[in-house]
Amino acid sequence: MFETLKNVFRVKEMRRKLLYVLWMILVIRIGSQLPIPGINSSVFKEWFQNNTGDAFNFFDAFTGGSFENMSIFALNITPYITSSIIIQLLTIAIPALEEMQRDGEEGRKKLTAITRYVTVGLALFESTAMTIGFSRGNVIKNMNFGKGIVVVVCLTAGSAMLMWIGERITEKGIGNGISIVLCVNIISRIPSDMGILYDNFVKGKTIAKGMLAGLIICAIILVVVVFVLILNGAERRIPVQYSKKMVGRKLMGGQSTNIPLKVNTAGVIPIIFASSIMSFPGIIAQFAGKANGTGIGSEILRGLSSSNWCNPAQIQYSWGLLVYIALCIFFAYFYTSITFNPLEVADNIKKQGGFIPGIRPGKPTSDYLTNILNYIIFIGAVGLIIVAVIPFFFNGVFGANVSFGGTSIIIVVGVILETVKQIESQMLVRNYKGFLNN
Repeated sequence: MFETLKNVFRVKEMRRKLLYVLWMILVIRIGSQLPIPGINSSVFKEWFQNNTGDAFNFFDAFTGGSFENMSIFALNITPYITSSIIIQLLTIAIPALEEMQRDGEEGRKKLTAITRYVTVGLALFESTAMTIGFSRGNVIKNMNFGKGIVVVVCLTAGSAMLMWIGERITEKGIGNGISIVLCVNIISRIPSDMGILYDNFVKGKTIAKGMLAGLIICAIILVVVVFVLILNGAERRIPVQYSKKMVGRKLMGGQSTNIPLKVNTAGVIPIIFASSIMSFPGIIAQFAGKANGTGIGSEILRGLSSSNWCNPAQIQYSWGLLVYIALCIFFAYFYTSITFNPLEVADNIKKQGGFIPGIRPGKPTSDYLTNILNYIIFIGAVGLIIVAVIPFFFNGVFGANVSFGGTSIIIVVGVILETVKQIESQMLVRNYKGFLNN
């Protein structure tokens, strides 16, 4: 990987693309520090610290601290992520969207345009709800109609601008722009989280205890990263044999290939879905000013909050962790079912004259793929849950109180690996062109 990155700077075109990405990252970080006109960032930061919880920590980790600073990028690309997921899910329910998805490049352009419109609509809705909620909580002082319009416009425009930056990185830079923006946001929070870990476990201790605590923290992070690497790379390869056939006077075909089924078929989507659903009631309660009440509703909110999970002093609230695990498993199966169709794959194999050794073409092949898929989805979901639960365990038992978790690690590792692969493929294409030109 390091050799690949070193070779990138030797090629003018690749160097230009990489520098473009770095410039866009600089713009993102500057925008994350620019406050919205009329809002006192220190007042909002104080409110955030007093009302911290998994609902807002999860959101702030994805926005790279922009939400805590209440900057113009406070919404960040979360509306775009939500919009993309919604459109992807709707392609199953709405035939017109499904047809667009099958129309090749033109269809993808139309779906991209629809995703943009939905993103702006969601950003407008979320910014309006945030403005109303924070004004009622007196976090935004001296609120009036004009000031409210300014806040809503700034938040919506900031989210739209980040969406545009992400698309420009994809077009003119290297890698998937939206993923890189999200990855940069998460990485920007790591130094402050490391500082929290240092203050909680190393600072004030003897040299021996401090070094031991530091080594344990590094070892845990390293083990989780290695586990994520294994989880991302693991796959089950289904062998496929294609029969020989006569084409003119030549005997064609007969080659063997395979269908690679990733163990982590749904990626990080199940954790994002589960975390969003679990944190949504808490966010509404915070905006409504009823997060610190009493009664059955407050008890449910405490159970849904990951800050109360695995805490020996409040073990009764760990039921929320069981709900979280169940949601992760459910969404792993649900998302895979809408992105991979065993029946369609079986039909394509049959049309091309292929078959899985020992399995009859058609429905038996579809049933075989479904059984294999159900098995590896469960393994992948268990792996995701292990990565997600480790930070909850250390936050609850040892009071680590860091914003990054399993979701963040999976995203960062996945984006870095995918970006390096794209760099390698572009370098490979360039070498082929150079060979052909010679």
